[in-house]
Amino acid sequence: MGYPNKEDSREREIKLVHWLDSIKHDAEEIYLMGDIFDFWYEYKWVVPRGFVRFIGKLAELTDSGVVIYIFRGNHDIWLNDYLPKEAGVILLEQPVIREWNGKRFFLHHGHALGRYDRGMNFLNWVFTNRFLQFLFSRIHPNGAFAFAHFWSKKSREAKVYEAKTFLSEDKEVLFLYTKEVLQKEHYDYFVFGHRHLALNVSIGTNSHIINLGNWISRSTYGVWDGETFELKEF
Repeated sequence: MGYPNKEDSREREIKLVHWLDSIKHDAEEIYLMGDIFDFWYEYKWVVPRGFVRFIGKLAELTDSGVVIYIFRGNHDIWLNDYLPKEAGVILLEQPVIREWNGKRFFLHHGHALGRYDRGMNFLNWVFTNRFLQFLFSRIHPNGAFAFAHFWSKKSREAKVYEAKTFLSEDKEVLFLYTKEVLQKEHYDYFVFGHRHLALNVSIGTNSHIINLGNWISRSTYGVWDGETFELKEF
C-alpha cells in the first residue's frame, strides 16, 4: 500500500480489508509475507499517516483470536513495535520453519537470502544498520518520507511490472537459493513474497516454490487447507 498514489492505494487498501474480512471465520493463522507497505518508518513518536482501515482490521482479527504474522519486507523493513502493540500482530524477520500435517514449510519474504543477490544483500545491510537508522531518524519526517517515497516509487516503476516475467531457473535468485537449501534438507513448500510474481512450481523432488505475487497487477494469495497449497485470486 502506498504506491503509486493515495487514490489507488486507498482502493487497494479497501480491497485488502474486504479480503481479510472474507477469511476471518476460516483462517487459523494468516501470514502476510512482507512489502505490505510501500514505505514504513517508525520514529519514537511518529508513524506514517494512513492505512487506518487495514490496521483496524488487523486489530479486529487478532482480538477475535486469529494469529497474524507479518514478515518485514525490503520496503517495510522498518516495521518495529507499533503494529504489535496496536494491532496485535507478530513481526517476523528470519526464515520461519513450520510443519503442518506432515508437510514442511519454509516461509520468508524472500529478500537477502543466500549469496546470489549481492545488491539486495548490501541494501539490507544498509537498511538494518543501527547507526544509519539513528542518522535517518534525525531527519524531519516530512523530508525523510518525501525522499523515501520518491525512491520507492522509482523502484516500483522499474521492477513491479517486469516481475510478471519469469526468468530462467538459473537466473531466478530464489530458485538458486532453494536448490542450495534442498541439498541440505527437504522442505515440501517454500513460500515467498519478494519476487511479486504469482507462481507455484515444482523444484527438486516433491518440493514446490510458492510466490504469492502482488496486489498491484493482481490480488493473489495462498491457502493451505491441510492437504494442498493453492494460489487464488481475490
